[in-house]
Amino acid sequence: MKKLPIILKSVLALSLAVAGLAQAVPVTFSGSDGLGRAATVSFDLVGTDLLINLSNTSSSDVLVPVDVLTGVFFNIAGNPALSRTSATSDGSTLLGTTIVNGAGTDVGSEWAYLNGLSQYGANSGISSSGLGVFGPGDRFDTVGNLSGPASPDGLQYGITSAGDDSSTGNAGVTGNELTKNSVSFVLGGLPGGFSLTDISKVTFQYGTALTEPSVPGGGGGGNEIPEPASLVLLGLGLAGLSTTKRSKRN
Repeated sequence: MKKLPIILKSVLALSLAVAGLAQAVPVTFSGSDGLGRAATVSFDLVGTDLLINLSNTSSSDVLVPVDVLTGVFFNIAGNPALSRTSATSDGSTLLGTTIVNGAGTDVGSEWAYLNGLSQYGANSGISSSGLGVFGPGDRFDTVGNLSGPASPDGLQYGITSAGDDSSTGNAGVTGNELTKNSVSFVLGGLPGGFSLTDISKVTFQYGTALTEPSVPGGGGGGNEIPEPASLVLLGLGLAGLSTTKRSKRN
């Protein structure tokens, strides 16, 4: 049996390594509107679970409700209906003007997930506000209730900025229970063959209505790492080039 040319061995090894990285590295979408609003969302894959981290990355002080990040919409190829596993606060929970250490706080009863949508060209969404889209049965935790009526509803437990001063803002901001900086979500039941490059069309939602500010998110995984199929084609091309050169020498 003939040995593979060294160049082909190298390319195939690189293909396998990068293919593994394509699934191991989270993909991130970011957006800003030039008016002080900025957000990021990262998606990671662990088995059949989709891990999502939504962050309000603005350095500006949040003074009015339309500066509170309350949701994210995204498109998943095939529109799979995923199971709601958990929603946890990564920062401090703000109760009025008093900061309460709340790292890891369960906020599943205040955040909801739904698929089968057609909002901003996306079929999936997560939000702490109803927005005329999400209902009580769409919450990650349909039994508990941290604030107000059956959630999601209103501004409560939306995400304030990394630079927020909890002592400032109008009554809509200081009078609500808000989460600072970021919230993490876990959705389960991903279909076989799912890839993070199947996620696209991200839009960040602010405030309590779809008529309030939304910011498109750019980035993602499609352009960060070459697709395994492209690497295989590259390898075959180099292998063919190597074979041609050897034939000419012979």
